[in-house]
Parts: sequence; structure tokens; C-alpha cells
Amino acid sequence: MFLQFFIWGAWYTTVGNYMSAHGMAKLAYLPYTVNPIAAIVAPFFLGLIADRFFATEKVLGVLHLVGGAIMVLVPGATGASGLFVLLLLLYNLCYMPTLGLANSLAFHHIEDQERQFPLIRVFGTIGWIVAGLFIGFVLSRFTGGLLPDTTPLPLYTTGTASLLLGLYSFSLPHTPPPAAGRRVSVQSIIGVDALKELGSPPFYVFIICSFLICIPLAVYYTYAPIFAKVAVYDLQTTNVVTGALPNPSSLMTLGQMSEMLFMLAMPLMFARLGVKRMLLVGMGAWALRYALFALAAPASLFWLIVLGILLHGVCYDFFFVTGQIYVDKKSTPAVRGQAQGFLVLVTYGVGMLIGAWVSGQVYNRFLGAASGLTREQWLSFWLLPAAFAAIVLVLFAALFRPDAAPAREPVAAD
Repeated sequence: MFLQFFIWGAWYTTVGNYMSAHGMAKLAYLPYTVNPIAAIVAPFFLGLIADRFFATEKVLGVLHLVGGAIMVLVPGATGASGLFVLLLLLYNLCYMPTLGLANSLAFHHIEDQERQFPLIRVFGTIGWIVAGLFIGFVLSRFTGGLLPDTTPLPLYTTGTASLLLGLYSFSLPHTPPPAAGRRVSVQSIIGVDALKELGSPPFYVFIICSFLICIPLAVYYTYAPIFAKVAVYDLQTTNVVTGALPNPSSLMTLGQMSEMLFMLAMPLMFARLGVKRMLLVGMGAWALRYALFALAAPASLFWLIVLGILLHGVCYDFFFVTGQIYVDKKSTPAVRGQAQGFLVLVTYGVGMLIGAWVSGQVYNRFLGAASGLTREQWLSFWLLPAAFAAIVLVLFAALFRPDAAPAREPVAAD
């Protein structure tokens, strides 16, 4: 989990600033478009290969090795934007299936999802934090005074870490394909069979709202690092000390630091709040975060930006990790991989694809022929996802009525 999310954190929060620094500002949303396209393809790996034919740890190893080799080639395509984006698409086609694979492997070897999984998953959060700090405080020593985000070093870091994880994956606990010998169909591959098995009105409401909340989610991953760089650096705010500013990649890790704390608190939160309240708090935090960014924009209020970033722990843990546990508790071992793959398809796939594309069009409409958004434009920009997230929150609160998850016999570790 540490390496899995170190890899993602090393490039995902820096590539927008990298592209902006190399004449590709209007295309900065495209990596956040190819990423969900890959998530849509991911169920084919999970439903067909991992669930039926090969051990999960072996599929993980191969995908990370191939992905790492591709990522090492990405910086060489900087002068050709089409090839640059194409290589990122190929890389993401390797990486995105590994999210569901890592979850299904973990769930296969634990007995109490609510208590054990957060303690495992928290190492992914630590990995993302270390990636940001490594870029901000280590790589910065080798950039000649440039922001590391604007250099190819984070991309090379991603490729190297992916190759290491690919090798390490072959040493993970053996996780055989749970649906070996079962009939192969398109419906089973993309998770429709799992959806039929899990289907109930509360589950459908959860899936629809998960899809909808991922539309504004894409705005954060795409433009929050750019907004933080512009507001804190380019506009030279007067409420922080120039020269003592954290690197944007390091600043963004504040969100993962709060995520780590809330992840450790999740077992207690589950017992006190239950699934619906956990999900509601997470969705409400998204709306609040964007509202804070909007309020911070006119005067570049550093403390409001930091507060919005710190809300990431509530945003991510209370909705996405809770959602992964909710889906697993409703799944049987035979469809666990399909169910997690379907959740990846709906959220990181279709939802974030639409969100990345829409946010890119909105940003470019605000941008026009300028080199960046004004403070007033940033205010209007952030109000849009805040309003959208608030609407999804109201719909979920009104329609979601959780039913009791079917009891499942624990699956012992091999």
C-alpha cells in the first residue's frame, strides 16, 4: 500500500504544474482524463484476469513493471504534447487496475474489514505523503532553484518506484483467482454480475451518488495544485513569508496527513456513526472544501487554502474508504474483485472522466487567452464544484437507507 500510493502521489499532484511550465497549460486536464479512461478499462483486468486465471500478486507485479517502464519514457515526450498524453494513457492502463487488485488482495487476507482494512490502507496515505515531501525537500536539492514540479524528476521517481513495486509484488501473500473455472462473459468482466448479486435500492443510490460526487472530485485533483501554486507563489501573498513557502507538492501532502489521522480513527468512527453518517460527512466535506477555496481566492488567504487541503482526510476516508468497505461487506468471495472493479469503474472511471473533461472546459473558458486565472475568476471557478457537491449531498441524505449487509464467513489467510 505504501508503494502503491507513493507512485500515484509522485506524479498526480505535479503533472499539472509540469505541463503548465512546458507550454501545455490548456492541456493540463488531459492526464486527469486519461486516468479515468484507464479506470473504465480496469474491470477487464480485475474481472477476467485476476478473478479467473492468475494469482492477484502476479498480475500486480506485471502491471507495475510494464507501467514503470512506460513512465520512464514520458519526460522524453515533453516537446510533443500528443505523445506525452498518449504515454500517460498507456501508463494509466497499467496502473489503474492495480488499485482494485491491491484492495481485493488485502480483503482476501483479513477477517474484519472495518477494523483491519483502515490500518492497512493507512500505509497508502503515508506513501502519498512521503512522495510529496520527497519531491519538495529532496528533489528540490537537484533542480537548481526550480520548483521540482516543473522538472521531469517526479516522473522519473514514479517510474522507478513502480519498477520496485513490480518486483516486490511477487513476494506478496499468494492470492489465487477466486472465480477460477466460472463462465466468462462480458457482464461478469465489467461487474454486471456482481451488481446483480449486490443490487438493492440503497446500493443503487450509493453507486449513483458515488458517480456524481466524483465529478467535482476531479476538479480538486486537477486544479487544486495549480491554484495553490498560483495563490501562494505567483501572486506573492502578503500573509506568508516569501522565501519560506512550502513546495506545492509538499503543501498538498497536508491533505494526506489529515487522511492518515482520520484513517486510524475510522474503526471508532464506524462504531459511532454507521455507514450513512460516515458517507454524509465525507460528501459534506467536499462542498465545504470548495467553498473555502472560493473564499480564499480574492485575497489569496493562505490559511483558508491550508484548511481546505486539510479537509482531504474527511473527504477521502469518510466517503471513498467507507465506500470500499461497504461494497466488500456486501460482496461474496467469488465477486469481490468484480465488485471492487465496478466501484473503480464508476468512481475513478466514469465519474472522474466526466469531471476532468468538464473542469478542463470550464477552466479554459475562464482562461481565455490569458496565462492564468485572476483571483476573482478562481472564486467563481471554485463555487461551481461546491454547489454541485452540495446538491449530491442533499440527494444522498434524502434517498439512502442502508440495509443490513449479508453475513459472510471470514476468509482465512492462505
